[in-house]
Amino acid sequence: MGVERKSVVISEEEKRTTAYHEAGHTLVAKLLPGADPIHKVSIIPRGMALGVTQQLPMDDRHIYSREYLLNRIAILMGGRVAEELVLGQISTGAGDDIEKATEIARKMVCEWGKSERLGRLTFGKKEEMIFLGKEIAQQQDYSEQTALEIDREVRQIVMGCYEQANALIKDRIDALHALARTLLERESLEGIEIDVIVAGAGVVV
Repeated sequence: MGVERKSVVISEEEKRTTAYHEAGHTLVAKLLPGADPIHKVSIIPRGMALGVTQQLPMDDRHIYSREYLLNRIAILMGGRVAEELVLGQISTGAGDDIEKATEIARKMVCEWGKSERLGRLTFGKKEEMIFLGKEIAQQQDYSEQTALEIDREVRQIVMGCYEQANALIKDRIDALHALARTLLERESLEGIEIDVIVAGAGVVV
């Protein structure tokens, strides 16, 4: 999870925001079937992050289904959703989550042929240095109209996952409060502790 930055002092407001943000990730991950199990969640600053939700797959994964990728985006959106629902604000803490979600969605559309609207195609020819094998540029080998359709599809994927996360958290808001409250008390929770808290809030997973 990275080295703890115990010297970092954060305000109680920031700590509460971080607790709900990480609780949002955690709850969505617990509710989505097929998502990687939660190993640990922490609101102790590590690296550049004020909190971390760590998922560990049951097995090594080399290929990813469309459902798995959509679940991943929904989990990334869970932090922002929790902040909006409970705190009524949008912090910069979800910036990295949004970047990752957008990147996954764009790869689904442009590289992996996982777009229902645009079909089983790839968009954007990559030029590589022949001997080093490193990508140096990506050509737009499609029309401006297709570019607009790609942007619309990426947005639809991300926002669809956002709405899914929103519905899941709204329906299980007591579990979100329980997770955030316990995180504020203990700062870190293991997977089995998370299971107990979620079950105690009446959520069957």
